[in-house]
Amino acid sequence: MKKSKKPLIAGLIFVVVILGIIITFSIQYINMSNNLNNTKIAVDTQWAQVENVMQRRADLTPNLTRTVKGSMKHEEKVFGDIANARKMFNNAKTPNGKLKANEELNNKTNVLINAIHENYPTLASNQNVKNLMTELSGSENRIAVERKRYIEDVSYYNQKVANFPTSMVASMKGMHPITNFKASSEGEKTPVVDLED
Repeated sequence: MKKSKKPLIAGLIFVVVILGIIITFSIQYINMSNNLNNTKIAVDTQWAQVENVMQRRADLTPNLTRTVKGSMKHEEKVFGDIANARKMFNNAKTPNGKLKANEELNNKTNVLINAIHENYPTLASNQNVKNLMTELSGSENRIAVERKRYIEDVSYYNQKVANFPTSMVASMKGMHPITNFKASSEGEKTPVVDLED
């Protein structure tokens, strides 16, 4: 009596189907995992660019202060505020801390620039001072552009981490949403120039 090959074939088909499902899920997991990793790397890279342009501006600020300090001897409070804001910027460790410190440095630098324009027209017309103020203004524009890109990258990453099925992979990898930068209302106000202190 011949043994039936049907159970053997059925068992083989079952094993092949199970292996196919395992391979398909493994490939999907790898793809989602790589996509999450690449998205996180893009966020980190963009943050590095934000820091780069903020650092450029922070490095320009002392040049402006040195250039005008001799002509503005009674404005020591302004120079001290800028030095403290720059120190706070250099000591900030987190993205939100760095961005907040950048806003403070920007506000203090704007006080100096406004004081130059309002109280020292001769100094404001000096070509070196004009060039530095133009560079600082350009740096602020670059910071705004790079910060916008960073916010977009963080949003995209957070969507990946939150949406199914990548949320399952993110959870397995210990990846969590990143707190995105929110501009404070203080950064949007025009700085008040008060040199009477």
